[in-house]
This record gives sequence, structure tokens and C-alpha cells, in this order.
Amino acid sequence: MTAPTSPNRPGAASALRFVTELVAWVATPWALAPHSVALAVASVVVLVGLPTVFATPGDKPRVMVPAPGPVTVGLVLLQLVAAVVSSWLAWPAPVAAVVTALAGLTVVLEVPRWRWLLGRDRTGQPRRA
Repeated sequence: MTAPTSPNRPGAASALRFVTELVAWVATPWALAPHSVALAVASVVVLVGLPTVFATPGDKPRVMVPAPGPVTVGLVLLQLVAAVVSSWLAWPAPVAAVVTALAGLTVVLEVPRWRWLLGRDRTGQPRRA
């Protein structure tokens, strides 16, 4: 049985989520590198690697390791928080303010997808009560 598909379709929410992920991938190692190059590299491995490996069936076309919907939501939140916090640590305030607004708008547009994900188990099927 195939998993029902999520509202994760190409559009504004997906585009903003991707841009915010890119910011997290750049800003986090940028903020960490002056303190520890190893931490900077590890941050990229975590921010890129975890969402690549763990996903909820039905939300992405290919899933390496099936994860329940709340895990996918948590990974998106990790990216958003990393983008915001790291941008404030690494970049001038006006740039960080734009990143913060971008992340806020991403959250608003992600709500339908998150509602769908929060109701899914690791197979992508609706959770049983």
C-alpha cells in the first residue's frame, strides 16, 4: 500500500523552505567556524544529512529511512532555528532581520504540510488513536 501524499508540492512554501535551508547551511558553519572548524563541518553534516536520510513516506518521492511525521517537522524546525540564530550570530542585523522574516513566513506557509505530517506514522499512514 502506498502512503497518501502530503500537501508538499512545488510552490511558495517549498521555495521558501528551501531558501531558508540554504541560509541555515551557510550561516551555521559561518557562525561556528571562528570557534571550531570541526563544529562548522559537523553542522553541515547534521543540517544536510539528517533531512536527506530521514523522511516521512508520502511527503517525499524517495525515502531512505522512514520517519514519523513529527520527526520531519522537527527537522524543518531545526533548519529554521539554525538559520535564524546563526544569521544573528554571523551577519549584520539587517540581513539577520530578513532571514528572521523569511523563516517566519516559511512557518506560516508550512502549516498545512505540518498538520498533515503530524498525523502520520513512519509508514506515512494516518496515526491510530
